[in-house]
Amino acid sequence: MTKMNPKLSLWQAIRYLDPITRSVTVGLLAISLGVVGWFGADWWSRNRTYRLVLAAGSSTGESYILAKAIEAVIKAKVPRVSIDVRETNGTADNLKQIEANKVDLATAQADVPAGGIARTIAILYSDSFQVVVQGKSTLRKFTDLKGKRIGLAQKGGQYASFLEVAQHFGLAEKDFTFIGDSDQSSDLAFQQGQVDAIFRVRAIGNAQIATLIRNQGGRLIAIEQAEAMRVKHPAFEPTKVPKGAYQGNEPTVPADDLPTVSVQRLLLANANLDPAIALQITQAINENRRELQAAIPPAVSNASPLVSNIRRPETTGGTGIPIHPGALSYYDRDEPSFMQKNAEYLGLILTLTLLGGSWLWQLTRWMDRRKKDLSDGYIEQVVNVMNACQAAAVTPQDALTKIDRIFEQVATELIQEAISQESFRTFMEAYKTVREVIDRKRF
Repeated sequence: MTKMNPKLSLWQAIRYLDPITRSVTVGLLAISLGVVGWFGADWWSRNRTYRLVLAAGSSTGESYILAKAIEAVIKAKVPRVSIDVRETNGTADNLKQIEANKVDLATAQADVPAGGIARTIAILYSDSFQVVVQGKSTLRKFTDLKGKRIGLAQKGGQYASFLEVAQHFGLAEKDFTFIGDSDQSSDLAFQQGQVDAIFRVRAIGNAQIATLIRNQGGRLIAIEQAEAMRVKHPAFEPTKVPKGAYQGNEPTVPADDLPTVSVQRLLLANANLDPAIALQITQAINENRRELQAAIPPAVSNASPLVSNIRRPETTGGTGIPIHPGALSYYDRDEPSFMQKNAEYLGLILTLTLLGGSWLWQLTRWMDRRKKDLSDGYIEQVVNVMNACQAAAVTPQDALTKIDRIFEQVATELIQEAISQESFRTFMEAYKTVREVIDRKRF
């Protein structure tokens, strides 16, 4: 085996190790660096600041209002996470942005197909399909809308939902005239008598719909056959707008419980969102409902009751959108034991302990080998002096002087613990033998 130069560094000395020892040393080094890298990445992940964007639709909609309340609660309850609520053109726009990785979170109607990157965090509340017609209109049911002017922008989730209902009744896009490029412009057209009806996918009690009913004399018409629509649209659910939901005094609006269709309003997350952050967001919105309600401004207090509807997404519902793993870990939680809570850190401590022990063992072996190689070097020196004496290259007296100097060096190394007691004893045996040979040469 090749002997190591005692003055080499640890890294240089690795080259002189035997193949097995070298493999073990390099393997331990690689594992150690991997563990340190993993721990560093984990620490960075736990301490980085996340700035998330939430696409929430129109600023007058309930989803936007609730999103702003979520923003406030996250700021107060979740360290190192902040949410910026962005006004958008509605569900279709939200889904497009989350699919393009432009936003981290989004609200969306459950009946509008989402892309492969969307994951569900929570059901926020239920939206209902609501058709408001002019008070003096003779329109009574959805099929009466054929050939009429509808206040509805030809884009977004509401438009898609309207066409789905129309197709169920054998109607098509060409059977209607659509007016307005936003909820606001459509509402204005309704107020000015320029449209016969408006269509909205909003929570029951929506403030904008209430304004059209109370101030403009509007009334609601039924959307029947919701159960039948579920055959093609599993996200549709039958519901009713309760009698008097918008106006309890005469004339009561609606005059009776009114059948219609409802869909869930979802809070979605990008699939790439860190599961730990998704879990914290899910926990915050499910466990701080009073704070969410308090964060909703009094001017839009009609949205406050919606907070009570926040719940776990259904795995067997009609959306087809998987639950985000971080949210799922919250919903499926059980009180963990101490070992489960701290499994990562306990595993890390165990790994570091084993690595430390392995490194200590390897270092001890390396130091013992270094001491032995140093002693072997001195033995080799005295043997070389003996051979030179036998070959008459040096006189016996000079040879004795040289090996005595080597002895002094070895004794110094022993005092400084550069060589071990065992190595010193081995050297002494060689030293005595060499001295006897040289002494015989003298006489």
